[in-house]
Amino acid sequence: MTTGIERRHLLGGAAGLFAASLTGFRPALAEPGTGPLELAVAARAPTTPTGLTLAPDGRMFLFMPRFDESTVFTAGEVFPDGRVVPYPDEAVNRPDPARANERLFHVPNGVVDARGRLWLLDAGLMASSGEPVPGAAKLVGLDLASNAITRTIPLQDVVTKTSSLNDLRVDARPGREVAYITDQGQDGAGALIAVDLASGRALRRLAGHVSTQSVEGILKIVDGRVLLKRKADGTTSPIQGGANGLALSPDGARLYYTPLMSRRLYAVETAALLDPARDDASVAETVRDLGEKGLTGGLAADSRDRVYLSLQEFGAIGRRDPDGRIEIIARDPNLVWPDTFWITPDGWLYLSAAQANRRPEHNGGVDRQQSPYGIFRMRIDAGPA
Repeated sequence: MTTGIERRHLLGGAAGLFAASLTGFRPALAEPGTGPLELAVAARAPTTPTGLTLAPDGRMFLFMPRFDESTVFTAGEVFPDGRVVPYPDEAVNRPDPARANERLFHVPNGVVDARGRLWLLDAGLMASSGEPVPGAAKLVGLDLASNAITRTIPLQDVVTKTSSLNDLRVDARPGREVAYITDQGQDGAGALIAVDLASGRALRRLAGHVSTQSVEGILKIVDGRVLLKRKADGTTSPIQGGANGLALSPDGARLYYTPLMSRRLYAVETAALLDPARDDASVAETVRDLGEKGLTGGLAADSRDRVYLSLQEFGAIGRRDPDGRIEIIARDPNLVWPDTFWITPDGWLYLSAAQANRRPEHNGGVDRQQSPYGIFRMRIDAGPA
């Protein structure tokens, strides 16, 4: 086992300095088939890095939603020394309502698909609330060899005035080229979106269904504090969040998902989501309630159909087996708002610690986030789904 001191020497640079300052950093648990949790990189992101993906050659990308004007760029590439630079460049990251289909506005997540293409989900927002900029909600495909935009798929017809697109999964196996998106809704009224990437057809699904809606009365405690919206004058309001995390089963037949403010995990048949001949009532017949799983942000599934859970209340990583059993496989106080997972073909599970609960809107206008942001990883005994 690599010790914490050895890891710090291996990481070097800014990452090493960050590791040296970690509070009680340690391999908290050693479940069968997993390695210790370790710091992969200390990312000097300008603000909240909710999204994370890696290319087959190891290139890492972070995504920082444009919650406010402090978000100087929303998509970035991470270098081993912790630098995060605008991707594909600074100009594309400069929002412009007059060029809504050409610029990036609010990217909460992105994924590298099985064909090596990077897909960015742009919610089209200029802040954490407000109507999406007309024409700005979209999927953007990039070629990683040239760093050039090759596809733009509009999502204008499947967003609402209160939409907040959140997570993305792309299934690009032979004979299939589709994407799935969550809309958590600024008012907690969520939905799923299924996209045929070949044709660009997008369908809004399960809006109003219990499985995509924020649950009232949920108490969420993160980083030792009840999560609320807190204004500078001391007034508070509850957090709302509909359909949020996503994961695909290994065969692509089921989509796992959950609202941000819900303790339950759901699954739906992807064939139903994608079939334009089926109405929402017919799609809803394929939804399964898989039971409680804790309060989470991101999800991921591995090649053994186990679902990984970012347990934000506990600063932990959970894993749900196909039989419904859930176990904690890692825990550390530095996992502050664990969010997006990424599983590499060689068996590394990566996870971002986004610190979203430390944002100004949760702390009376005071920004308590601390850069650099930790990107963690651990060995698992499986590859991606």
